[in-house]
Amino acid sequence: MTTIGLIGSGNIGSTVARLAVDAGHDVVLSNSRGPETLTDLIDQLGPRARAATAAEAAAAGDVVVVTVPLKAYREVPVEPLRGKVVIDTNNYYPERDGRIAELDDESTTTSELLQAHLPEAQVVKAFNNIYVTQLGTLQRPVGDPERSVLPIAGDDETAKQTVSAFLDSIGYDAHDVGPLAEGWRFQRDTAAYVVPYAVPGDGFPEVPGRQVARAELTEQLAAAVRYRDM
Repeated sequence: MTTIGLIGSGNIGSTVARLAVDAGHDVVLSNSRGPETLTDLIDQLGPRARAATAAEAAAAGDVVVVTVPLKAYREVPVEPLRGKVVIDTNNYYPERDGRIAELDDESTTTSELLQAHLPEAQVVKAFNNIYVTQLGTLQRPVGDPERSVLPIAGDDETAKQTVSAFLDSIGYDAHDVGPLAEGWRFQRDTAAYVVPYAVPGDGFPEVPGRQVARAELTEQLAAAVRYRDM
């Protein structure tokens, strides 16, 4: 099975790690505070998981998930990610990340920033448009009529195939939105962001999940285009 490296082990990172372990993958987790702070999480995940530094997780992963606050993207190690498939989960929150002019004027996207930082990696945007509560509960086996689809975007076709296969293994179908520049279609404040996967009700977004099939996701992505063109 594939080894998944994780740079960042917060809500999204730990959930992806659990899904990966449940699917039979090995995981190598890291965070900004050091491997010793991940003991409890490693114990929960079991023998397929181990803690490491960010550079070690990057080097160990066949696929590496970068799930750090956007403001810290320049701290992601470059050298061990050369030639690697990198999944970027990021969204832009100015109140957390500070103002980034290129994102404010829409001349680039979050994943393109990471790709520029990692010029010899193949970055694919994924996991950013679903809240962690739903991500950890909506997974379904191949062929299940209630399986959900997640959007991906990337400039390298082979890398997108690799990420699609990983998503398939952990219980999701992938919908290819196109190159990284099209990742804005499912970023924060678009129709495809978070809301489609959550049952409406009090306590949003920590509410039960609901299936999102390909046709619905396609409609939401198209709504994002209409919104941007207004």
